[in-house]
Amino acid sequence: MNNNVLLIVIVGLVSILNFEACYGQLKIGFYDGKCGNQDVESIVNSVVTGSFPTDRSMAAALLRMQFHDCFVTGCDASLLLDGDSSEKKAGANLNVRGYNLIDEAKTAVEQACPGIVSCSDIIIMATRDAVALSGGSAARYEVETGRRDGIISRATDVDLPGPGISVSSAIDQFVNKGLTATDMVVLLGGHTVGIAHCNFFQDRLWNFDNTGSADPSMDPALVETLKLQCPEGKNDESVTVNLDQSPSSSNIVDNSFYQAIRSSRGILEIDQKLALDPSTTDAVATLANDGFRFLNLFGKSMVNLGGVGVLTGTDGQIRLRCNSVNAN
Repeated sequence: MNNNVLLIVIVGLVSILNFEACYGQLKIGFYDGKCGNQDVESIVNSVVTGSFPTDRSMAAALLRMQFHDCFVTGCDASLLLDGDSSEKKAGANLNVRGYNLIDEAKTAVEQACPGIVSCSDIIIMATRDAVALSGGSAARYEVETGRRDGIISRATDVDLPGPGISVSSAIDQFVNKGLTATDMVVLLGGHTVGIAHCNFFQDRLWNFDNTGSADPSMDPALVETLKLQCPEGKNDESVTVNLDQSPSSSNIVDNSFYQAIRSSRGILEIDQKLALDPSTTDAVATLANDGFRFLNLFGKSMVNLGGVGVLTGTDGQIRLRCNSVNAN
């Protein structure tokens, strides 16, 4: 091979590598210049902002949606796909909501630039915007985009950490997804907003570990309050309680979750264990005492979560409708 041919091969290889670096990975501002003179993130933000005044629980809904999507087969919007046996039909996902908001945002970006913006990126952007609206400007974080959408969604793939999981097992599940123990502690702080159905914690009130008594790690006053809402032997799925029992902050993304679990007021068993386990108790104390540190770490961990199992480059597709795979 002569020098001129070798040079052409090297230049070509570098060009390919540069192309993959630009289009095969996530990055901040991926859609800059790809939607004419429209700003994709602003379009999504306007939809979320317009919905927020009538549903201030939207941050909790979208945080749950992102976690339930990313923690199964990766952040590929497979949770959004309809089907008799899709992820939507798994027991853990039956109460996930926010689909209409994602569809509204998808319609808006499709009108601006058809076939460019993935549903998986819309979940990530919309969740960030809802968190910022709930927690204030300090809660806003930059997100990386460039994901593509998956084409497979199976209820049998859904294996999410349950409310009674141990701290060590929870850490293991997060590590298996490429996340860290710190990510686990911080992302559970998302329980500063949202609700829980009685069946997720009822045993802690009436028959913890088959003792016939309440969980001794729960504040007795809280036990009595929750017993009124979740009577023994009744499983009314319409009854829910706030994960943050402080009325002034139950829909605000802040560090009140950590303050609550340090006061034995965690609703879910795993939440309370977080404050008691020797491997996480110091981190809980730090986050309980420093709200700005929590918000900073929460944004970083949400970005880390958004990087789990992503499809980029030519993998997957850009769905035209978030609830269905494009026809061939």
